[in-house]
Amino acid sequence: MSDSPAPSSNSDPGSISAVDQTGGRSRRSTDGSQTLLSESRHWRDVFWLGIFVIHLIGLGFLLSVLGLNRFKKTDRFNISRYTNQKVETKGELTEDYWPIYAVAGGVGALLGWMWLLLLGSPANQMLKISVHILTTYLAVISVLCFWCDQFFWGVAFATAAALQFLYVISVIDRLSFTMLVLQKAVKMVWSLPEVKRVAYVFMAVMLLWMGIWSFGTAGVVASDMDDGGRWWLLLVLSVSLFWTGAVLCNTVHVIVSGMVFLVLIHDGRDSVSMPHNPLVKSLRYAVTTSLGSICYGSLFTAAIRTLRWEIRGIRSKIGNNECLLCCVDFLFHLVETLVRFFNKYAYVQIAVYGKGFNRSARDAWELFQSTGVEALVAYDCSGAVLLMGTIVGGLITGTCAGAWTYTKWHDRVVMVGSTAMLMGMVLVGLAMVVVESAVTSIYICYAEDPLLIHRWDAEFFNQMSETLHQRLQYRSARAREVLTNNRFDSHTQESLSV
Repeated sequence: MSDSPAPSSNSDPGSISAVDQTGGRSRRSTDGSQTLLSESRHWRDVFWLGIFVIHLIGLGFLLSVLGLNRFKKTDRFNISRYTNQKVETKGELTEDYWPIYAVAGGVGALLGWMWLLLLGSPANQMLKISVHILTTYLAVISVLCFWCDQFFWGVAFATAAALQFLYVISVIDRLSFTMLVLQKAVKMVWSLPEVKRVAYVFMAVMLLWMGIWSFGTAGVVASDMDDGGRWWLLLVLSVSLFWTGAVLCNTVHVIVSGMVFLVLIHDGRDSVSMPHNPLVKSLRYAVTTSLGSICYGSLFTAAIRTLRWEIRGIRSKIGNNECLLCCVDFLFHLVETLVRFFNKYAYVQIAVYGKGFNRSARDAWELFQSTGVEALVAYDCSGAVLLMGTIVGGLITGTCAGAWTYTKWHDRVVMVGSTAMLMGMVLVGLAMVVVESAVTSIYICYAEDPLLIHRWDAEFFNQMSETLHQRLQYRSARAREVLTNNRFDSHTQESLSV
Protein backbone atom coordinates (compact mmCIF):
# COMPACT_ATOMS: atom_id res chain seq x y z
CA MET A 1 0.00 0.00 0.00
CA SER A 2 3.02 2.20 -0.31
CA ASP A 3 2.08 5.57 -1.78
CA SER A 4 5.61 6.63 -2.62
CA PRO A 5 8.84 5.08 -3.83
CA ALA A 6 11.57 3.94 -1.55
CA PRO A 7 14.15 6.48 -0.39
CA SER A 8 16.46 7.57 -3.19
CA SER A 9 19.56 9.68 -3.53
CA ASN A 10 17.59 12.81 -4.36
CA SER A 11 15.46 12.68 -1.21
CA ASP A 12 15.29 15.68 1.08
CA PRO A 13 18.64 15.93 2.94
CA GLY A 14 17.12 17.15 6.19
CA SER A 15 14.67 14.27 6.22
CA ILE A 16 17.29 11.64 5.51
CA SER A 17 19.50 13.01 8.24
CA ALA A 18 16.63 12.44 10.65
CA VAL A 19 16.51 8.85 9.48
CA ASP A 20 20.26 8.42 9.78
CA GLN A 21 20.19 9.55 13.40
CA THR A 22 17.84 6.68 14.22
CA GLY A 23 19.30 4.09 11.90
CA GLY A 24 20.22 1.89 14.84
CA ARG A 25 16.55 1.33 15.58
CA SER A 26 15.66 0.21 12.06
CA ARG A 27 17.19 -3.25 12.35
CA ARG A 28 15.68 -3.83 15.78
CA SER A 29 12.10 -3.05 14.73
CA THR A 30 12.44 -5.00 11.47
CA ASP A 31 13.79 -8.06 13.25
CA GLY A 32 11.20 -7.79 15.98
CA SER A 33 8.38 -7.77 13.45
CA GLN A 34 8.98 -11.40 12.62
CA THR A 35 7.59 -12.48 15.99
CA LEU A 36 4.87 -9.85 16.08
CA LEU A 37 1.56 -11.26 17.25
CA SER A 38 2.89 -14.80 16.93
CA GLU A 39 4.93 -15.13 20.09
CA SER A 40 3.46 -16.76 23.19
CA ARG A 41 1.70 -14.23 25.37
CA HIS A 42 1.30 -14.18 29.14
CA TRP A 43 -1.69 -12.83 31.02
CA ARG A 44 -0.95 -9.30 32.25
CA ASP A 45 -2.55 -7.21 35.04
CA VAL A 46 -4.90 -10.04 35.95
CA PHE A 47 -5.91 -8.31 39.20
CA TRP A 48 -7.51 -5.43 37.31
CA LEU A 49 -9.24 -7.82 34.95
CA GLY A 50 -10.76 -9.54 37.97
CA ILE A 51 -11.85 -6.18 39.42
CA PHE A 52 -13.47 -5.21 36.13
CA VAL A 53 -15.34 -8.51 35.79
CA ILE A 54 -16.55 -8.38 39.41
CA HIS A 55 -17.60 -4.76 38.85
CA LEU A 56 -19.64 -5.77 35.78
CA ILE A 57 -21.37 -8.63 37.57
CA GLY A 58 -22.11 -6.58 40.69
CA LEU A 59 -23.28 -3.58 38.72
CA GLY A 60 -25.43 -5.73 36.46
CA PHE A 61 -27.23 -7.07 39.52
CA LEU A 62 -27.63 -3.57 41.00
CA LEU A 63 -28.96 -2.15 37.73
CA SER A 64 -31.48 -4.97 37.43
CA VAL A 65 -32.74 -4.35 40.96
CA LEU A 66 -32.95 -0.58 40.48
CA GLY A 67 -34.81 -0.95 37.19
CA LEU A 68 -37.19 -3.69 38.33
CA ASN A 69 -37.99 -1.80 41.54
CA ARG A 70 -40.11 0.66 39.55
CA PHE A 71 -40.95 -1.45 36.52
CA LYS A 72 -44.76 -1.86 36.16
CA LYS A 73 -45.06 -1.18 39.89
CA THR A 74 -43.80 1.60 42.18
CA ASP A 75 -41.23 0.52 44.78
CA ARG A 76 -41.58 -3.21 44.09
CA PHE A 77 -38.75 -4.14 46.51
CA ASN A 78 -39.55 -1.43 49.07
CA ILE A 79 -36.13 0.19 48.55
CA SER A 80 -37.44 3.51 49.82
CA ARG A 81 -37.15 2.27 53.39
CA TYR A 82 -33.35 2.33 53.04
CA THR A 83 -33.19 6.00 52.02
CA ASN A 84 -32.72 8.67 54.67
CA GLN A 85 -34.95 11.19 52.97
CA LYS A 86 -38.01 10.80 50.83
CA VAL A 87 -39.90 13.20 48.63
CA GLU A 88 -43.49 13.05 47.59
CA THR A 89 -43.72 10.30 45.00
CA LYS A 90 -45.21 11.09 41.61
CA GLY A 91 -45.80 7.46 40.75
CA GLU A 92 -43.19 7.52 37.98
CA LEU A 93 -42.04 4.19 36.58
CA THR A 94 -38.91 2.88 34.89
CA GLU A 95 -40.70 2.55 31.56
CA ASP A 96 -41.47 6.30 31.63
CA TYR A 97 -37.77 7.13 31.13
CA TRP A 98 -36.37 3.99 29.50
CA PRO A 99 -37.64 4.89 25.98
CA ILE A 100 -35.85 8.23 26.23
CA TYR A 101 -32.58 6.44 26.95
CA ALA A 102 -33.33 4.09 24.06
CA VAL A 103 -33.54 7.12 21.77
CA ALA A 104 -30.27 8.42 23.24
CA GLY A 105 -28.58 5.11 22.51
CA GLY A 106 -29.99 5.11 18.99
CA VAL A 107 -28.83 8.67 18.29
CA GLY A 108 -25.35 7.96 19.68
CA ALA A 109 -25.02 4.76 17.65
CA LEU A 110 -26.28 6.52 14.51
CA LEU A 111 -23.70 9.30 14.91
CA GLY A 112 -20.94 6.75 15.47
CA TRP A 113 -21.96 4.63 12.48
CA MET A 114 -22.24 7.74 10.28
CA TRP A 115 -18.72 8.75 11.34
CA LEU A 116 -17.35 5.35 10.34
CA LEU A 117 -19.26 5.37 7.05
CA LEU A 118 -17.92 8.84 6.21
CA LEU A 119 -14.28 7.99 6.93
CA GLY A 120 -12.24 9.67 4.23
CA SER A 121 -12.35 13.27 3.04
CA PRO A 122 -15.71 14.04 4.77
CA ALA A 123 -14.23 12.87 8.10
CA ASN A 124 -11.48 15.49 7.90
CA GLN A 125 -14.07 18.21 7.30
CA MET A 126 -16.16 16.95 10.22
CA LEU A 127 -13.13 17.17 12.53
CA LYS A 128 -12.40 20.73 11.44
CA ILE A 129 -16.01 21.70 12.08
CA SER A 130 -16.07 20.04 15.51
CA VAL A 131 -13.12 22.15 16.68
CA HIS A 132 -15.00 25.38 16.01
CA ILE A 133 -18.57 24.31 16.74
CA LEU A 134 -17.97 22.89 20.23
CA THR A 135 -17.55 26.32 21.88
CA THR A 136 -20.78 27.57 20.31
CA TYR A 137 -22.70 24.43 21.22
CA LEU A 138 -21.56 24.61 24.85
CA ALA A 139 -22.59 28.27 25.02
CA VAL A 140 -26.04 27.48 23.58
CA ILE A 141 -26.54 24.66 26.11
CA SER A 142 -25.53 27.09 28.86
CA VAL A 143 -28.20 29.55 27.75
CA LEU A 144 -30.82 26.79 27.66
CA CYS A 145 -29.85 25.73 31.19
CA PHE A 146 -30.29 29.29 32.47
CA TRP A 147 -33.62 29.46 30.65
CA CYS A 148 -34.71 26.26 32.44
CA ASP A 149 -33.66 27.80 35.80
CA GLN A 150 -30.72 25.38 36.10
CA PHE A 151 -28.22 27.96 37.35
CA PHE A 152 -25.47 25.53 38.38
CA TRP A 153 -25.45 23.71 35.04
CA GLY A 154 -25.69 27.00 33.18
CA VAL A 155 -22.53 28.20 34.90
CA ALA A 156 -20.84 24.80 34.33
CA PHE A 157 -21.51 24.82 30.58
CA ALA A 158 -20.56 28.51 30.29
CA THR A 159 -17.26 27.77 32.03
CA ALA A 160 -16.68 24.80 29.74
CA ALA A 161 -17.35 27.02 26.71
CA ALA A 162 -14.83 29.60 27.97
CA LEU A 163 -12.17 26.95 28.65
CA GLN A 164 -12.75 25.38 25.23
CA PHE A 165 -12.38 28.78 23.56
CA LEU A 166 -9.15 29.51 25.46
CA TYR A 167 -7.77 26.09 24.59
CA VAL A 168 -8.47 26.48 20.87
CA ILE A 169 -6.84 29.93 20.89
CA SER A 170 -3.77 28.54 22.67
CA VAL A 171 -3.26 25.76 20.09
CA ILE A 172 -4.47 27.51 16.94
CA ASP A 173 -0.96 27.46 15.47
CA ARG A 174 -0.77 23.67 15.89
CA LEU A 175 -4.01 22.83 14.11
CA SER A 176 -2.53 22.73 10.59
CA PHE A 177 -0.04 20.01 11.57
CA THR A 178 -2.70 18.24 13.64
CA MET A 179 -5.08 18.10 10.69
CA LEU A 180 -2.27 16.75 8.51
CA VAL A 181 -1.65 13.89 10.96
CA LEU A 182 -5.37 13.16 11.22
CA GLN A 183 -5.70 13.18 7.43
CA LYS A 184 -2.98 10.53 7.11
CA ALA A 185 -4.48 8.49 9.95
CA VAL A 186 -7.88 8.55 8.23
CA LYS A 187 -6.16 7.47 5.01
CA MET A 188 -4.60 4.51 6.84
CA VAL A 189 -7.91 3.42 8.41
CA TRP A 190 -9.70 3.83 5.07
CA SER A 191 -7.36 1.19 3.64
CA LEU A 192 -8.28 -1.25 6.43
CA PRO A 193 -12.05 -1.84 6.18
CA GLU A 194 -11.87 -4.76 8.62
CA VAL A 195 -11.00 -2.47 11.54
CA LYS A 196 -14.17 -0.49 10.87
CA ARG A 197 -16.16 -3.73 11.11
CA VAL A 198 -14.51 -4.39 14.48
CA ALA A 199 -15.68 -0.97 15.65
CA TYR A 200 -19.25 -1.76 14.49
CA VAL A 201 -19.22 -5.01 16.50
CA PHE A 202 -17.96 -3.31 19.66
CA MET A 203 -20.57 -0.56 19.29
CA ALA A 204 -23.24 -3.27 19.17
CA VAL A 205 -21.78 -4.85 22.34
CA MET A 206 -21.79 -1.44 24.02
CA LEU A 207 -25.43 -0.92 23.02
CA LEU A 208 -26.38 -4.23 24.66
CA TRP A 209 -24.70 -3.16 27.91
CA MET A 210 -26.33 0.27 27.66
CA GLY A 211 -29.70 -1.45 27.48
CA ILE A 212 -29.08 -2.85 30.97
CA TRP A 213 -27.39 0.33 32.21
CA SER A 214 -30.20 2.61 31.02
CA PHE A 215 -32.80 0.27 32.56
CA GLY A 216 -31.27 0.77 35.99
CA THR A 217 -30.64 4.48 35.39
CA ALA A 218 -34.27 4.99 34.37
CA GLY A 219 -35.28 3.32 37.64
CA VAL A 220 -33.07 5.74 39.59
CA VAL A 221 -34.50 8.81 37.81
CA ALA A 222 -38.06 7.55 38.46
CA SER A 223 -37.36 6.74 42.13
CA ASP A 224 -38.74 8.68 45.09
CA MET A 225 -35.29 9.55 46.46
CA ASP A 226 -34.38 13.19 46.95
CA ASP A 227 -32.39 14.85 44.16
CA GLY A 228 -29.13 14.63 46.11
CA GLY A 229 -29.45 10.87 46.46
CA ARG A 230 -30.34 10.48 42.79
CA TRP A 231 -27.34 12.50 41.67
CA TRP A 232 -24.88 10.55 43.83
CA LEU A 233 -26.23 7.25 42.56
CA LEU A 234 -26.19 8.47 38.96
CA LEU A 235 -22.59 9.64 39.45
CA VAL A 236 -21.56 6.13 40.52
CA LEU A 237 -23.39 4.59 37.57
CA SER A 238 -21.83 7.14 35.19
CA VAL A 239 -18.30 6.37 36.40
CA SER A 240 -19.01 2.70 35.82
CA LEU A 241 -20.30 3.37 32.30
CA PHE A 242 -17.27 5.54 31.57
CA TRP A 243 -14.90 2.76 32.67
CA THR A 244 -16.78 0.12 30.68
CA GLY A 245 -16.85 2.34 27.61
CA ALA A 246 -13.14 3.14 28.00
CA VAL A 247 -12.31 -0.58 28.21
CA LEU A 248 -14.19 -1.29 24.98
CA CYS A 249 -12.65 1.75 23.26
CA ASN A 250 -9.15 0.74 24.29
CA THR A 251 -9.75 -2.85 23.24
CA VAL A 252 -10.54 -1.52 19.77
CA HIS A 253 -7.45 0.71 20.18
CA VAL A 254 -5.23 -2.33 20.75
CA ILE A 255 -6.74 -4.26 17.82
CA VAL A 256 -6.40 -1.36 15.37
CA SER A 257 -2.90 -0.45 16.61
CA GLY A 258 -1.71 -3.99 16.02
CA MET A 259 -3.09 -3.94 12.48
CA VAL A 260 -1.64 -0.53 11.59
CA PHE A 261 1.77 -1.45 13.01
CA LEU A 262 1.80 -4.62 10.93
CA VAL A 263 0.80 -2.79 7.75
CA LEU A 264 3.56 -0.21 8.21
CA ILE A 265 6.27 -2.66 9.18
CA HIS A 266 5.49 -5.06 6.32
CA ASP A 267 5.05 -2.34 3.66
CA GLY A 268 1.38 -3.06 3.05
CA ARG A 269 -1.37 -5.46 3.96
CA ASP A 270 -0.83 -7.48 0.77
CA SER A 271 2.84 -8.07 1.51
CA VAL A 272 4.11 -11.68 1.36
CA SER A 273 5.65 -11.29 4.83
CA MET A 274 2.33 -10.24 6.38
CA PRO A 275 1.25 -12.75 9.09
CA HIS A 276 -1.79 -14.93 8.39
CA ASN A 277 -5.06 -13.65 9.91
CA PRO A 278 -3.46 -10.72 11.80
CA LEU A 279 -6.83 -9.23 12.75
CA VAL A 280 -8.04 -12.48 14.34
CA LYS A 281 -4.82 -12.86 16.33
CA SER A 282 -4.86 -9.24 17.43
CA LEU A 283 -8.51 -9.57 18.48
CA ARG A 284 -7.81 -12.77 20.42
CA TYR A 285 -4.91 -11.26 22.34
CA ALA A 286 -6.86 -8.06 23.04
CA VAL A 287 -9.80 -9.87 24.66
CA THR A 288 -7.70 -12.43 26.56
CA THR A 289 -4.08 -11.96 27.72
CA SER A 290 -4.00 -8.16 27.26
CA LEU A 291 -7.49 -7.40 28.59
CA GLY A 292 -6.25 -6.89 32.16
CA SER A 293 -3.78 -4.24 30.99
CA ILE A 294 -6.57 -2.55 29.03
CA CYS A 295 -8.86 -2.51 32.08
CA TYR A 296 -6.07 -1.04 34.22
CA GLY A 297 -5.08 1.69 31.78
CA SER A 298 -8.69 2.64 31.04
CA LEU A 299 -9.19 3.80 34.64
CA PHE A 300 -6.73 6.68 34.48
CA THR A 301 -5.47 7.39 30.96
CA ALA A 302 -8.33 9.54 29.66
CA ALA A 303 -8.48 11.78 32.75
CA ILE A 304 -4.71 12.35 32.80
CA ARG A 305 -4.62 13.11 29.07
CA THR A 306 -7.40 15.70 29.38
CA LEU A 307 -5.72 17.33 32.38
CA ARG A 308 -2.42 17.46 30.48
CA TRP A 309 -4.03 19.22 27.50
CA GLU A 310 -5.67 21.83 29.72
CA ILE A 311 -2.51 22.53 31.72
CA ARG A 312 -0.44 22.87 28.54
CA GLY A 313 -2.95 25.36 27.14
CA ILE A 314 -3.04 27.42 30.34
CA ARG A 315 0.75 27.30 30.71
CA SER A 316 1.30 28.73 27.25
CA LYS A 317 -0.91 31.77 28.01
CA ILE A 318 0.25 32.73 31.50
CA GLY A 319 2.98 35.17 30.47
CA ASN A 320 5.22 36.66 33.16
CA ASN A 321 3.07 36.02 36.23
CA GLU A 322 5.77 34.19 38.20
CA CYS A 323 3.55 33.12 41.11
CA LEU A 324 0.88 31.59 38.87
CA LEU A 325 3.53 30.15 36.56
CA CYS A 326 5.19 28.42 39.53
CA CYS A 327 1.91 26.78 40.58
CA VAL A 328 1.07 25.68 37.05
CA ASP A 329 4.60 24.36 36.53
CA PHE A 330 4.23 22.23 39.64
CA LEU A 331 0.99 20.73 38.30
CA PHE A 332 2.55 20.37 34.86
CA HIS A 333 5.52 18.36 36.14
CA LEU A 334 3.20 16.25 38.31
CA VAL A 335 1.01 15.40 35.33
CA GLU A 336 4.06 14.78 33.14
CA THR A 337 5.25 12.24 35.70
CA LEU A 338 1.87 10.50 35.61
CA VAL A 339 1.95 10.48 31.80
CA ARG A 340 5.03 8.25 31.96
CA PHE A 341 2.85 5.55 33.51
CA PHE A 342 -0.50 6.30 31.85
CA ASN A 343 -0.44 7.26 28.17
CA LYS A 344 -2.35 6.13 25.10
CA TYR A 345 0.83 5.02 23.33
CA ALA A 346 1.05 2.13 25.77
CA TYR A 347 -1.74 0.37 23.86
CA VAL A 348 0.47 0.07 20.78
CA GLN A 349 3.16 -1.63 22.89
CA ILE A 350 0.49 -3.89 24.39
CA ALA A 351 -0.79 -4.81 20.91
CA VAL A 352 2.66 -5.47 19.46
CA TYR A 353 4.63 -6.97 22.34
CA GLY A 354 2.02 -8.08 24.88
CA LYS A 355 3.58 -6.16 27.79
CA GLY A 356 1.85 -5.03 30.97
CA PHE A 357 0.34 -1.55 30.92
CA ASN A 358 2.80 0.35 33.12
CA ARG A 359 5.82 -1.13 31.37
CA SER A 360 4.28 -0.39 27.97
CA ALA A 361 3.56 3.22 28.92
CA ARG A 362 7.04 3.71 30.35
CA ASP A 363 8.76 2.11 27.35
CA ALA A 364 6.75 4.19 24.88
CA TRP A 365 7.52 7.42 26.70
CA GLU A 366 11.22 6.61 27.05
CA LEU A 367 11.32 5.80 23.34
CA PHE A 368 9.81 9.19 22.53
CA GLN A 369 12.16 11.08 24.84
CA SER A 370 15.30 9.25 23.70
CA THR A 371 14.54 10.02 20.05
CA GLY A 372 13.17 13.55 20.52
CA VAL A 373 9.79 12.51 19.08
CA GLU A 374 8.19 13.56 22.38
CA ALA A 375 8.49 17.16 21.15
CA LEU A 376 6.39 16.24 18.13
CA VAL A 377 3.85 14.33 20.22
CA ALA A 378 3.48 17.31 22.58
CA TYR A 379 2.94 19.64 19.61
CA ASP A 380 0.24 17.45 18.06
CA CYS A 381 -3.35 18.02 19.21
CA SER A 382 -5.04 15.15 17.36
CA GLY A 383 -6.24 13.52 20.59
CA ALA A 384 -7.87 16.76 21.71
CA VAL A 385 -9.51 17.28 18.30
CA LEU A 386 -10.94 13.76 18.34
CA LEU A 387 -12.18 14.35 21.89
CA MET A 388 -13.94 17.50 20.68
CA GLY A 389 -15.72 15.46 18.03
CA THR A 390 -16.71 12.93 20.68
CA ILE A 391 -18.07 15.67 22.96
CA VAL A 392 -20.06 17.20 20.11
CA GLY A 393 -21.64 13.79 19.47
CA GLY A 394 -22.45 13.45 23.16
CA LEU A 395 -23.97 16.94 23.29
CA ILE A 396 -26.21 16.19 20.31
CA THR A 397 -27.35 12.96 21.98
CA GLY A 398 -27.96 14.69 25.32
CA THR A 399 -29.87 17.52 23.62
CA CYS A 400 -32.21 15.08 21.88
CA ALA A 401 -32.92 13.22 25.12
CA GLY A 402 -33.23 16.45 27.12
CA ALA A 403 -35.68 17.98 24.62
CA TRP A 404 -37.98 14.95 24.87
CA THR A 405 -37.74 14.96 28.65
CA TYR A 406 -38.62 18.68 28.75
CA THR A 407 -41.96 17.98 27.08
CA LYS A 408 -42.94 15.75 30.04
CA TRP A 409 -40.88 16.59 33.14
CA HIS A 410 -39.18 19.98 33.39
CA ASP A 411 -37.34 19.04 36.58
CA ARG A 412 -35.66 15.96 35.05
CA VAL A 413 -34.16 17.59 31.94
CA VAL A 414 -30.57 18.00 33.19
CA MET A 415 -30.58 14.63 34.94
CA VAL A 416 -31.66 12.71 31.86
CA GLY A 417 -29.76 14.92 29.41
CA SER A 418 -26.41 14.60 31.19
CA THR A 419 -26.57 10.81 31.48
CA ALA A 420 -27.74 10.53 27.85
CA MET A 421 -24.81 12.75 26.84
CA LEU A 422 -22.40 10.27 28.44
CA MET A 423 -24.03 7.45 26.47
CA GLY A 424 -23.56 9.38 23.23
CA MET A 425 -19.93 10.18 24.03
CA VAL A 426 -19.11 6.53 24.66
CA LEU A 427 -20.72 5.38 21.41
CA VAL A 428 -19.17 8.11 19.26
CA GLY A 429 -15.84 7.55 21.04
CA LEU A 430 -15.88 3.92 19.90
CA ALA A 431 -16.00 5.18 16.31
CA MET A 432 -13.36 7.90 16.83
CA VAL A 433 -10.87 5.53 18.45
CA VAL A 434 -10.03 3.82 15.15
CA VAL A 435 -8.45 7.06 13.90
CA GLU A 436 -6.72 7.75 17.22
CA SER A 437 -5.22 4.26 17.11
CA ALA A 438 -3.76 4.98 13.68
CA VAL A 439 -2.27 8.25 14.97
CA THR A 440 -0.57 6.58 17.94
CA SER A 441 0.76 3.77 15.75
CA ILE A 442 2.22 6.26 13.27
CA TYR A 443 4.13 8.02 16.06
CA ILE A 444 5.41 4.77 17.55
CA CYS A 445 6.58 3.59 14.13
CA TYR A 446 8.24 6.95 13.45
CA ALA A 447 10.12 6.70 16.75
CA GLU A 448 11.04 3.02 16.23
CA ASP A 449 12.10 3.38 12.60
CA PRO A 450 11.43 6.55 10.55
CA LEU A 451 12.03 4.61 7.33
CA LEU A 452 8.69 2.82 7.89
CA ILE A 453 6.86 6.13 7.50
CA HIS A 454 9.12 7.15 4.59
CA ARG A 455 8.24 3.99 2.65
CA TRP A 456 4.55 4.47 3.36
CA ASP A 457 4.35 8.20 2.49
CA ALA A 458 7.58 10.09 1.73
CA GLU A 459 5.92 13.52 1.61
CA PHE A 460 4.30 13.01 5.01
CA PHE A 461 7.62 11.77 6.39
CA ASN A 462 9.35 14.95 5.20
CA GLN A 463 6.68 17.12 6.82
CA MET A 464 6.97 15.24 10.11
CA SER A 465 10.76 15.48 10.08
CA GLU A 466 10.67 19.20 9.31
CA THR A 467 8.18 19.86 12.10
CA LEU A 468 10.24 17.79 14.54
CA HIS A 469 13.37 19.76 13.61
CA GLN A 470 11.50 23.04 14.21
CA ARG A 471 10.16 21.89 17.56
CA LEU A 472 13.58 20.75 18.76
CA GLN A 473 15.07 24.09 17.71
CA TYR A 474 12.28 25.92 19.52
CA ARG A 475 12.87 23.94 22.70
CA SER A 476 16.61 24.60 22.54
CA ALA A 477 15.99 28.33 22.10
CA ARG A 478 13.57 28.34 25.03
CA ALA A 479 16.08 26.50 27.20
CA ARG A 480 18.82 29.01 26.32
CA GLU A 481 16.44 31.90 27.06
CA VAL A 482 15.56 30.50 30.50
CA LEU A 483 19.23 29.90 31.28
CA THR A 484 20.13 33.45 30.23
CA ASN A 485 17.33 34.93 32.33
CA ASN A 486 18.41 32.90 35.37
CA ARG A 487 21.97 34.10 34.97
CA PHE A 488 20.81 37.70 34.60
CA ASP A 489 18.64 37.42 37.73
CA SER A 490 21.54 35.96 39.70
CA HIS A 491 23.87 38.73 38.54
CA THR A 492 21.27 41.36 39.45
CA GLN A 493 20.80 39.94 42.93
CA GLU A 494 24.58 39.88 43.50
CA SER A 495 24.87 43.52 42.40
CA LEU A 496 22.08 44.58 44.74
CA SER A 497 23.61 42.70 47.66
CA VAL A 498 26.92 44.50 47.08
